[in-house]
Amino acid sequence: MQYKVDLHIHSANSGDNDSDPEEVIERAIEIGLDGIAFTEHYSYEASEGIEPLKGKYSGKIAIFRGVEFSAEEGHCLIFGVNTDRIVPKYCPLDRLIVVVSEMGGVLIPAHPYRGINSIGQRLLSLTGITAIEGHNGCNMRPLNNLAIEAAMSMGLPFTGGSDAHRPTDVGSCYTLFDEPVREDNLIGLLKSGRFTGIDNRRVSRFMDFFG
Repeated sequence: MQYKVDLHIHSANSGDNDSDPEEVIERAIEIGLDGIAFTEHYSYEASEGIEPLKGKYSGKIAIFRGVEFSAEEGHCLIFGVNTDRIVPKYCPLDRLIVVVSEMGGVLIPAHPYRGINSIGQRLLSLTGITAIEGHNGCNMRPLNNLAIEAAMSMGLPFTGGSDAHRPTDVGSCYTLFDEPVREDNLIGLLKSGRFTGIDNRRVSRFMDFFG
């Protein structure tokens, strides 16, 4: 059995949208996701209010917390570490990778070729990252293809996440695991590389032309 987890979701706790976290969760259940990760902007602690919902929806969907961290060079998804307590906002990427690794977490460059708030070609010189976000639901396909090509050239796996800022976008891209994903094994599975990113968006003529 395979498990579908959207590893990149925002709610009103990110401060740039008004999505209610429970609406996001219920949408994820409706479309058949097995798990979602709230990765609010800037702050891991911004998703603290999600904790009670884990119990409420236990048995229906797995709910994880991470952060979309703004490093000096661009955005990264970080899991397994409360970045609020160990590094300042806009921490240089090289330092951030070391700290997250030492704390047992994982760091995944987000939408690396989007341009704004993205790492770009610097990605190719990085060491110590766990994976690359290959399928991002807010990107055009060519930008995702560049990220996937980079991951392959670096011998790294790639994830998928919707980057949803509204419930209807949840699950547009997700990460497919070959085994159950739980809070106690998410980090281990990400480090193992036993997953792949999936683009679940309906193909449009525009995307076909440019993809």
